[in-house]
Amino acid sequence: MSLKRKIASLMACLLTSSLASTSVLALEGDRSIFPAPGTERARLVINGVTDAEVIAPLIRDFQQKAPDVAVEFNDYVSNDLFREAELACREKRSHGDLWISSSVDHLVKLANDGCARSHRSSETERVSAWANWRDEIFGFAFEPAVIVYDASQVPPEDVPRSHVEIAELLRRKPDEYWTRIGTYNVKLSGVGYLLAFHDALQAPTSYGRLLESFSRAEVVTSCCNKEVLDLIETRRLKIAYNILGSYAYARYLRNNDMRVVVPRDYTLILTRGAMIPTHSPQPDLAARFVDHLVSERGQKVAREKAFYFAENAPLPPGVDGPISLIESGIGRPIRVGPALLAAQDRATREEFIRNWTSLLAPGAQ
Repeated sequence: MSLKRKIASLMACLLTSSLASTSVLALEGDRSIFPAPGTERARLVINGVTDAEVIAPLIRDFQQKAPDVAVEFNDYVSNDLFREAELACREKRSHGDLWISSSVDHLVKLANDGCARSHRSSETERVSAWANWRDEIFGFAFEPAVIVYDASQVPPEDVPRSHVEIAELLRRKPDEYWTRIGTYNVKLSGVGYLLAFHDALQAPTSYGRLLESFSRAEVVTSCCNKEVLDLIETRRLKIAYNILGSYAYARYLRNNDMRVVVPRDYTLILTRGAMIPTHSPQPDLAARFVDHLVSERGQKVAREKAFYFAENAPLPPGVDGPISLIESGIGRPIRVGPALLAAQDRATREEFIRNWTSLLAPGAQ
């Protein structure tokens, strides 16, 4: 099949899914223990899709209010957490006290299948309507999908500030950026798949052009934000696409050559969601942690020490973009709700990944 026909097939798959309303042995990630500051009387087990060092400030701040609680945080790749959570729910057994994921479509699928406990409090009422579904999934982080580039390798005139500009850059300077662009492998990354899926829905024409340019440039794909950013920092890559803002900005704070750009045509925004599973051994303790995540105090810690971006705050210093993503009209929040079930329709997902992989990661099929 020709490149253009593959792209057409991929976009047709997305059109079909947008008009209509997903197993492999999972691999557990790293386990981090946060001892109780005082005498331990309870242990909260969180299975989540985020680096422990990122969420650590929120955990430690929670423990200031609950000094008798130790926290065990198990870091998963998004697809692995989904598979284990889905299996545990189906078998009616516990799998931690709380699930956290940036792949909110996974959480919506789990909640829709009856795997979530409802929780309502004065704190959860603070969550924006687009980030709270049925009082079962609560968004607690504001994560724009950004472009990252190495200022020591990319001259100012080459810096892309939109999806179209990336495609044009790769057409204009194919040799300079061949194999020097990085992004998610949607077969390996749940959040990568979610962002690619919504890119195609948001701007089918420009996304088709971008895919064609990525294919010709032999884009480098990876499972994770960290791996792509490492490749930029070691000068293996020059530009990364669809990186979560919190990871990108944390790297910028350590290395000012790692510049962060908010795309000017549109910027997808997802939220990290928290969900209390039906068979949580300690649902009340999990609810206390959820309340802390979405509280004014928790959101301040998230903005200053963990995720850096916030819905009702200016962009962090040093980020190339408008003062406010929402007020500028650039921000496109991915609403947590039943529309995300289309992304988890098995046939749609498999076809999307198959076509995407044949274009951008043929060796991974």
